[in-house]
Amino acid sequence: MASFRVTEQLARASARRPWIVVGLWVVLFLAGGFLATGIGDVLTTEFALTNEPESVKADQLLEERLRGPEQARELVIVGSTSATVDDAEFQAFVDGLLAEIRGLDGVVEGATSFYETGDERLVSTGRDKTLLPVVIAGDIEDASDNVEPLVGLVEEANGREGFEVLTAGFGSISRTFNEASEEDLQQGELIALPIALLILLLVFGAAVAAGIPIILAVLAIVVATGTAALIGQAFELSFLVVNMITMIGLALGIDYSLFIVHRFREERRNGLVKEEAIARAGATASRAVLFSGGAVIVGLMGLFIVPTNIYRSLATGAIVVAIFAVLAALTLLPAVLSLLGDRINALRLPLSRRGRSAGDEGGFWGWVATVVMTHPVISAVVTVVFLLAVAAPLVTINLGLAGVSTLPEDTESRRAFETLDNDFSAGLISPAEIVVDAGDVGSQPVQRGIDDLLAALDEDEMFSAATVETNEAGDLALVSALIVGDPDADAAHDAIKRLRSEHIPAAFAGVDADVLVTGVTAQTEDMFDVIRTYMPIVFGFVLGLSFLLLLVVFRSLVVPAKALIMNLLSVGAAYGLLVLVFQHGVGNEIFGFQRTETIEAWLPLFLFAFLFGLSMDYHVFLLSRIRERFDQTGDNAASVAFGVRSTAGIITGAALIMVAVFSGFAMGDTVSLQQIGFGMAVAVILDATIIRSVLVPASMQLLGDLNWYLPSWLHWLPDIRVEGGGVPKARPAAAAADVMLADGGE
Repeated sequence: MASFRVTEQLARASARRPWIVVGLWVVLFLAGGFLATGIGDVLTTEFALTNEPESVKADQLLEERLRGPEQARELVIVGSTSATVDDAEFQAFVDGLLAEIRGLDGVVEGATSFYETGDERLVSTGRDKTLLPVVIAGDIEDASDNVEPLVGLVEEANGREGFEVLTAGFGSISRTFNEASEEDLQQGELIALPIALLILLLVFGAAVAAGIPIILAVLAIVVATGTAALIGQAFELSFLVVNMITMIGLALGIDYSLFIVHRFREERRNGLVKEEAIARAGATASRAVLFSGGAVIVGLMGLFIVPTNIYRSLATGAIVVAIFAVLAALTLLPAVLSLLGDRINALRLPLSRRGRSAGDEGGFWGWVATVVMTHPVISAVVTVVFLLAVAAPLVTINLGLAGVSTLPEDTESRRAFETLDNDFSAGLISPAEIVVDAGDVGSQPVQRGIDDLLAALDEDEMFSAATVETNEAGDLALVSALIVGDPDADAAHDAIKRLRSEHIPAAFAGVDADVLVTGVTAQTEDMFDVIRTYMPIVFGFVLGLSFLLLLVVFRSLVVPAKALIMNLLSVGAAYGLLVLVFQHGVGNEIFGFQRTETIEAWLPLFLFAFLFGLSMDYHVFLLSRIRERFDQTGDNAASVAFGVRSTAGIITGAALIMVAVFSGFAMGDTVSLQQIGFGMAVAVILDATIIRSVLVPASMQLLGDLNWYLPSWLHWLPDIRVEGGGVPKARPAAAAADVMLADGGE
């Protein structure tokens, strides 16, 4: 067997020099906290594509040959219930507000009103509302930061003299999404941490043992956030990255610490002295943590293949926090255990009982293992049928993006958007932009094409108020058309598809010109195309690397093949429940979730990559205990039963903690976080219960020794066992006096 004792050696080294290790982590924590204060400067709400689809090429042409870098624009809405734009008091209020807006030096580059331009498009049909177009300084990427003074001014003016004042635009809407995300983050922490602590108290029965995993998770989160702020200096990260770091950091950090502390306490009960118990935990649980963390990272690495900043950001945040969670578990935790020793069991709960021996054949999970392995065919068939049935709604999935209409109803951006949609056109925020690139846009064929396109847009009920603009060189034209309703709604995306596949080809048939479509909706549609194109590539990458990792770890062709199939079943079931609850509205009100037309387009691929790695957690921990026993006894059935019994309590506790963390974030108001949290929570529940307690033991019982089949032509693979085995398991005589202390000093 190949020597792979890195985790054991790290555990021993950390235990022998605990204060040095703790000191290094304190420095990391302080540095991470300092750097984390700048995370807001590197975040964006923009979903950018890093390849060059049609919308990106169109934006480049507009920037280079027509308008320069795109600027953020806001539409300030002024309305009254007692006056119209034709009244002097209305005009006086608008003129005063316009002067205040123009007075925002360095913030506003330009602003105007109906009273200056006479443009009736700036007045509502009922003439009780008007728009003030405002150009924000800086480029569009900085809009959410630059717009803040204007938003503050609008909030102050709202309600003054009986007028309602709102603003809508890329900057203010992005700012609202950022604020909602931050509020959900705080709420998720407030919900998740107390529940996680309560579960840890129930699992360990001691306050000190329960508190350590949370402390290590928080430390990993702070250091990872600071690291993300550094990475963000190279490229902007999505505003969801902080939520992702916190969510994944809590889940993995607590889980990994839980498994190692549990193994340490078990080895102390088995009679090993403190340092040997730490080393034994390092050779077993820590090694499982290393490989399960590797599985998570492998799964997430596939997201870097997709050329879009949302996947790059989510993968960056999750991978960074996973790395620090693993490092903390492998180094800091052994140091802390060395300093605490049996004081890890301090502050025991009055009603807590001693931990059950790993070899105890009783208990609920022992009974479950016995029943399942007595009837393996029935257990396997029923489980697979159930999971397929739960996954069935997946066939009706409708992918999209959460638009402004999914914001909480009491947010001013949502009210401003609805006012625009009802009284003007929500498309004013994000019109469809058709770029015509030709040598001479004034030529008869090109002009005929533009005229035919305008006629087609006029007949399409989803477009309105089309205008044409030409650059000074006369070789580029821009046709802008407002899209009716929410630019992220299904109808808007259908309109862009018609524009590209029907209206433009028909209008410019035989014309020597490149016609490209951009705008918010077109950019999102291009992102959907990218996701559809790269999804099979990511699936193949993640499945292939996961198979290779498990093949090396367990030296079996059957184990990784089964693991992949089971993970696909649990992920598919999570998809199905996601569609059922959010898209079809079955039980969404029970959970307090919004019913939406769509599932976030980027979510299924992210969930697959992350959950595929995350579900390896329980597989690795369970199978490592089974393999450890099998190597000792050679009895497959007894080893499976032992593995299920010995890991059941700790895996259940770990799963409940993950569910608590993910559910806490799902309770927020941001639809994307609701869907992420719910999808992850149900996947973990399914994986830790049905998959782990029924399907794994049933399939292993059916296959018997075939589970560990490795053809002779693969015997050259390194034998890197997760379960270790380099540390003696016999009870040293020196431990006889303090073995009782390992369970709380009783």
